[in-house]
Amino acid sequence: MGTRLLPLPTDLNAPTRKPLAAALSLVLLSVSLSATSAVAAPSRSKAPAASSAAAQPQNTVGATQGLAPRDAPLIAARSWLLMDLTTGQLLAASDPDMKVEPASLTKLMTAYLVFNAIKDKKLALDTRPPVSPLAHAAIGSRMFIDPPKPATVDELIHGLIVQSGNDAAIVLAEAIGGSEAGFTQQMNAEAKRMGLTNTLFSNASGLPGAQHYSTARDLATLATRLIQDHPDFYKLYSQRDYTYNNIKQPNRNRLLFIDPTVDGVKTGHTDAAGFCLVASSRRVQPGTDIERRLLSVVLGAASESARAIESQKLLNYGFGGFDLVKLYAKDQPAASYPVFKGAAREVKAGFEGAVLATVPRGQGQKVKGEIERIQPLVGPLTKGQRIGTLRVQYDDKTIAEHPLLALEAVDQAGVFGRAWDTIRLWFK
Repeated sequence: MGTRLLPLPTDLNAPTRKPLAAALSLVLLSVSLSATSAVAAPSRSKAPAASSAAAQPQNTVGATQGLAPRDAPLIAARSWLLMDLTTGQLLAASDPDMKVEPASLTKLMTAYLVFNAIKDKKLALDTRPPVSPLAHAAIGSRMFIDPPKPATVDELIHGLIVQSGNDAAIVLAEAIGGSEAGFTQQMNAEAKRMGLTNTLFSNASGLPGAQHYSTARDLATLATRLIQDHPDFYKLYSQRDYTYNNIKQPNRNRLLFIDPTVDGVKTGHTDAAGFCLVASSRRVQPGTDIERRLLSVVLGAASESARAIESQKLLNYGFGGFDLVKLYAKDQPAASYPVFKGAAREVKAGFEGAVLATVPRGQGQKVKGEIERIQPLVGPLTKGQRIGTLRVQYDDKTIAEHPLLALEAVDQAGVFGRAWDTIRLWFK
């Protein structure tokens, strides 16, 4: 294998951006208002009161993992995580593998399987699945479906996402899995396929259970897959309210009302889980045309306002404390490499898309690329064939890896060309 270092340009660093202090102030003001002030929901919609243990404020904790854990803010939550989804890099986290009850964050997986079923034409948006006694008797948050007048799948999806309806989750689960138990098996199979090694589901809604748990890291992976695999449906997560059965309910993600760059994703709350929020925001990096997407996961905050404040704090830290640097533009060749036994003597190599890296603010000069490739390259080669690896290094640590690909096909050389290159390889 061969190695070479690629110093990166230093003029890609964006100017310093101050955190959105004004937005945070608005959060403090807005989240203090009760969510019920936006809707006069019937008394049957009230969830059980939080226990005194859940209401106690959490101790603030610092990051234990990530790109720059020493610079991360203290967060009042049991477990938390911040990722840059543009590069897939973990920026900061505290106990991201702690197993906790995910509460209604469970519905991220429920929705993901529903979206898959619609994409695979196993479920249609205008279908009206029956409302079972189990779904009608669902406790906690609901969209209030009447069994004599079943909702369409489209309405159920809105109820699941915007209103966090447990009844909607059960109806959709039964429509896809035959029963909630059958659907739960599909949830766990999908979790395994995604690599969610510390996640187990026992229901579709997120009601507490001894065999129902996840982690901040797994939930971040799940939310990332939902955003990337189903962008059209993901747009629903930015909807601020939804009315069904003449009952208007607001989205419980208070950041949607505060920060215009936030476009999702999901809240959760039970007595045992505390207040949880997975939030995502998109902002253009100042001085560039690069749009970044960050994802925060806050689990076990003490209140609805606390989960919003701590999530906003993480997002502001991620955008204000880090730069996105571009190593290679999309379709930009990294280099040309010699090919043996090929009809062409060289092949252009590059990457599937733009190669980006997230680094602490103003530290772009510390980024370098190390390419390790297959040697010798022997034809034929197909376009897109992997011929090496780019390791992105910051401060002498590998922070990302990207496959190095052949950007063009190289046919096999003729008999004499192959024979000559065989001799050349003997002496190489």
